Amino acid sequence: MHAHALLALGLLHGALAAPANTRAPDVVSQNGYRSAPYHGPYSGTPTVLGAAKASKTLAPSIAPKPPNPTATYYNAAGVPTQPMPAPYVPAGGLGTNGTLPRYMVNSDWDFESIALGVYQEYIELDLFHDGLARFSDDDFKAAGIGPEVRSLIEFMANQEVGHATLLSNMLGEAAPKQCVYNYPYRTVREWLDFMQRLTRFGESGVWGFLSHLDSREVSQMLSQSIAIEARQQMVFRQLAGLAPMPVWFENGWPQSWQWTMLAPYISSCPAGQTRLAWQNFPTLHILNNPNINRVDANNTRPDGSEQAGNRITDPSSSNVTQGDACMTANGIGKNCQAALARNRTEPLSYPGKKVYFSWDNPGQHVGPNNSYVTSTTAGQPKFVGWSNQLNLTYSPLTVTGQNRGWTTQPGGMVFGDDGVINDTMAVMLTDLDLFVTPFNTTMLNPHIVALGLYQAG
Repeated sequence: MHAHALLALGLLHGALAAPANTRAPDVVSQNGYRSAPYHGPYSGTPTVLGAAKASKTLAPSIAPKPPNPTATYYNAAGVPTQPMPAPYVPAGGLGTNGTLPRYMVNSDWDFESIALGVYQEYIELDLFHDGLARFSDDDFKAAGIGPEVRSLIEFMANQEVGHATLLSNMLGEAAPKQCVYNYPYRTVREWLDFMQRLTRFGESGVWGFLSHLDSREVSQMLSQSIAIEARQQMVFRQLAGLAPMPVWFENGWPQSWQWTMLAPYISSCPAGQTRLAWQNFPTLHILNNPNINRVDANNTRPDGSEQAGNRITDPSSSNVTQGDACMTANGIGKNCQAALARNRTEPLSYPGKKVYFSWDNPGQHVGPNNSYVTSTTAGQPKFVGWSNQLNLTYSPLTVTGQNRGWTTQPGGMVFGDDGVINDTMAVMLTDLDLFVTPFNTTMLNPHIVALGLYQAG
């Protein structure tokens, strides 16, 4: 495709990118590459409540169906079975018939998914800058973060300018704008931990909907940005002293999971802001979520007090006594300062670990201007779902009181010695142990009682 084609196709304003001999397109407005002047909670009264809705909803949920009747291709001989449309071009593929690409969303599914991505890019843009502005040189030095690493984080923040510009241009004038945010962290360690959690639900949320987009052109562009997001998440894990990539496969999540985790950190948005259609689930609080700042995370108190707040993806509290803190510990397997790779003698979690929960009732006001409302269509919780790698694994929930209970972390392997549960991962309470696979995980949404984020490794 000629370089000028991107400028001419499917754009309501701006451009995806500019060829070398033209002026670079304008980027999204974002406080001059700086953190927003205010961060904190919203104190006003919402004028609109709930997610964006269409005039008609066809059914309470999507009914399971057998495989697509066109999914019949099988090649036992290993050679092309159909005439080739051109030399060296096997038959099949989407968007391979010579049609001119159109880099715009092509359905409500596309629009709502990419709009969610814009919200995500904007909070990352602000968050990365905010910590750099908030903490002193001495704070960074104590956390093992030197000026070159801070320069890298600054560069990653500026990457989000490009990502927000790209996605906004594929939406047009209705693209969401940058908002005001309310962050939970108090130290550099907590900032790093929060960033690795936030980039996890940002990355996994895109993997979940990427292959479902109606516009293959949009999917191509988004793939090229989420490749960067994955690298950011790995870098923040390294800076937090975690293993950089402790899984063989990265997990994909439905949009409503991502929005549930993102919305509580948005305080307010500009008037007329585009609203999202995705669901906000009640929060699942993991009371002994492993504290990454301990030498032995198994000593995390089981009362929820070792998170730096009460929201769904708040970081581990860095307020750990010196004898228990891994930042000042000596020796391989104990120290957790920033490094290319870290192994822990005592793992953050393990099969058989007793995990304690409490969960919120639906009806909580969250998100921009407190204008979204948490909801669930599920019945009473009976199972804990663990979404990781290629699996959705269930364990039985033992209810011990009003909105309280526990389960045992399951074991098992994906392939070989690759444990089925690891990494920063989604955990949920469900009323049914529904069988789902990576391509249809959204089928589980009507059965989710509450959603949380578990720091498994």
